[in-house]
Amino acid sequence: MAPRMNAEIYPASPQRGLSQADAGERLREHGPNSLPEGRPPSLASVFLRQFLSPLIYILLAAALVSIALSDVRDAIFIGIVLLLNGIIGTVQEFSAGRAAAALRSLEQPHATVIRDGLQREIDARDLVPGDLVLLEAGNRVPADVRLHSAENLQCDESLLTGESLPVSKKIGEIEEKGEGTRAFAGTMVTRGRGRGVVSATGASTEIGKIAEMIATRSISRPPLMVRLDRFSRTIAITVGVAIAALFAVGLLRGMGYHDLFLMSVGLAVAAIPEGLPVAISIALAIGMRRMARSNVIVRRMAAIEALGSCTIVATDKTGTLTMNELTVTEVRLPDGTIVTFETGEDLEACALRSPHVGDERAGERAAELLKAAVLPNEALLRREVDGWKGMGDTVDVALLAAARKGGLAKENVPEHDRLIGRIPYEPDLKYAASFHQAEEDVRIFVKGAPETLIDMASRMDRDGEAVAIDRDSLLAQKEELAARGLRVLAFAEGRIARQPNGDYGHGHLVDLVFLGLAGMQDPLRPGVTEAIAACAGAGIEVAMVTGDDPRTASAIARDAGIPFEDDQVVTGHAVRDAEAKGESALDDLTRRARIYARVEPAQKLAIVLSLARNGHFVAVTGDGVNDAPALKHAHVGVAMGRKGTDVAKESADIIVTDDNFASIVAGIREGRVSYANIRKVVFLLVSTGAAEMVLFLLAIPLGMPLPLTAVQLLWLNLVTNGVQDVALAAEGAEGDELSYPPRSPREPIFNRVMLRRVLHSTIVMGVGGFGVFWWLLANGHTESEARNLLLLLFVLFENVQTFNSRSEHHSIFRQGLVRNPFLVVGVVGVQALHIAAMHVPVLSDTLGIAPVSPAQWSVLLLIAASLIVVMEIEKRWDKRMTKLP
Repeated sequence: MAPRMNAEIYPASPQRGLSQADAGERLREHGPNSLPEGRPPSLASVFLRQFLSPLIYILLAAALVSIALSDVRDAIFIGIVLLLNGIIGTVQEFSAGRAAAALRSLEQPHATVIRDGLQREIDARDLVPGDLVLLEAGNRVPADVRLHSAENLQCDESLLTGESLPVSKKIGEIEEKGEGTRAFAGTMVTRGRGRGVVSATGASTEIGKIAEMIATRSISRPPLMVRLDRFSRTIAITVGVAIAALFAVGLLRGMGYHDLFLMSVGLAVAAIPEGLPVAISIALAIGMRRMARSNVIVRRMAAIEALGSCTIVATDKTGTLTMNELTVTEVRLPDGTIVTFETGEDLEACALRSPHVGDERAGERAAELLKAAVLPNEALLRREVDGWKGMGDTVDVALLAAARKGGLAKENVPEHDRLIGRIPYEPDLKYAASFHQAEEDVRIFVKGAPETLIDMASRMDRDGEAVAIDRDSLLAQKEELAARGLRVLAFAEGRIARQPNGDYGHGHLVDLVFLGLAGMQDPLRPGVTEAIAACAGAGIEVAMVTGDDPRTASAIARDAGIPFEDDQVVTGHAVRDAEAKGESALDDLTRRARIYARVEPAQKLAIVLSLARNGHFVAVTGDGVNDAPALKHAHVGVAMGRKGTDVAKESADIIVTDDNFASIVAGIREGRVSYANIRKVVFLLVSTGAAEMVLFLLAIPLGMPLPLTAVQLLWLNLVTNGVQDVALAAEGAEGDELSYPPRSPREPIFNRVMLRRVLHSTIVMGVGGFGVFWWLLANGHTESEARNLLLLLFVLFENVQTFNSRSEHHSIFRQGLVRNPFLVVGVVGVQALHIAAMHVPVLSDTLGIAPVSPAQWSVLLLIAASLIVVMEIEKRWDKRMTKLP
């Protein structure tokens, strides 16, 4: 870690700040004000990493054996396959890295500084220790700043601490480290303004320290990697056993070592799906691009499939399920009259509505309340090209928006221009007030916490008249609003005589008239309800983890459609008690709980790990620094792109650029599409490879010649699979991806259904191909002629099997050809390429093939088409047994 910078060592003039020259020197000395990023791997290391697979190891061994046997042509062909695999894998991995880098470039924060006595706006990366920084409401603090002055300054430090309430910054308070009052990098200024000297940048900031603390390897592995490792071991063992068996048979038959080695090379080439790593890389890269169109950026390609495998999503509330924009939904007048607010982006086109028939004065009384909401208000609201923009405290901005809907713009209120005194909001006071000069006296407008204003007021408005206050009734109204998950604010007004000295304060807030209550809510994002319903249909549970009050969390969860019972709502206190009792107690709690409220930052990781111990495959969302450990160690970490911190984004596997839960569900769908495509490719490669192995295992023990040479086998796999599996990896969604429950993380890629289908298709291709080879030899064809026709038959078999592999559940005749034109072109191209090779002297001599007649080609095509019948029967049987539509 870089040494901590102290503002006393790097002083700045309180008036002029640093000079540009001094700032440039410090930037060279201390580096940019950004979190350290891991050094990107070199091109060579990425290329070499493509060969770290048991499948590749076996193919390399086959190439070495070919060289040892002076079979250079085989070794060259194997080398070409390996080289293509390495190049394509390298390109795809760099593509993923560029996508993540492009996302990081979208967020370029700026800072306002004083340099050479002039106010400038610079890139926050160029800040240096000692810079004089100006802060104001709406800005993100660009570095750790030691404050020199603060005017009603408040900062939202929830990204660091998880606390939802803003923290007031008061000059003169000395912290334990003796560094004075500080504002921390990454936090948001919600109110007021201030200035100070940068005390730490980059990795030396508090947020930078946390970034280094979490720079550990994740304890979770994507299921795709686990499944592929298991699958690779299975292939390696199977191939090893088969080769050992053939060695034993060959020795018993008196075959020479040269022939045994040649046979082993052929069998290895036939059995190993060497195109699988390439196809998986392409399937994931295509999924990554499709996810990007759904506002989901993938930082680690394996996370595409991992997101599709999740069984539970542990989601934030604010900003993910909701808009993170407080909106006044209704006003409750003291007599119980309700005035509601229309929703809409154009505030001036919205209006107030009262459901009380005959109450013509409800709007006028609500207008008086709104006047008390805007006059003590320090926020700003202005129309810009892309809509209304607020600056300042979110509650104050919501009140200004509500007043606009009521036709009351702050600048148009007559009292606005006659402000003579103000009491700014302070957490200790729990209210704000403003004093305005009237003709004969002074008008007071107050807004604040309901309990505070109900206690301060002596009267209340009823039908436009001030009557004795009914505190119990007003408190009951407040509790009713709060129980619905609304944030409640109260308003009052009063009149006092002018003060000769013009000094107005708390002591003048007397004989106030209580005007009513306003209920505010962070509304649900559009599409969230439908997205959660889609999760339910897909067998994915949704859990909410929030720092909000349990009543608010429950109300939002209910509106969003998250299914839960009252006993499934737990608080951070209950989580803490369970942690104290041990992992088993916490696991019992998380097994049933689905709404976690008042949760502390450190508890989020404990909840995620406990859900994983309970058998869930967990996707977790977050945007703050405090979320980083959970994002890092969950099976899938999903960071918010708009309001998320750099630390959260760097810790996550996936970034949602619009912070919308609906986009996460779209990503889950695309993840399932990608995994389905990987399974399709695996089925194609394994079934055709197994058929080739069966062909050998039948021919060698019966004393027949090699059905296909090693070069022919490699040509078959390189040409057919090298094109067709890539096209298959580009298959689009079938439309019912979210109608199936998630696959168990423990389920292998090669499951029981796939095993049965591989067995049946292997019988058709392997046994059928052997039968054709035997018949050709028995009827006078030479070995070369028989191999020529057998190779063409297997090309046709693999063409047909490609179309069979397009859907695991649906008929081949349901899959429209135009949905994946690349596959159609690929299959036709493969057949054309093989026919062309028959006529090209160099290729035909190397491969030992020759042209065939149209009649021979037609008979072989008819034999290959029998594979469609078998696979269609398989799919119909599976649908009947599982009762799928």
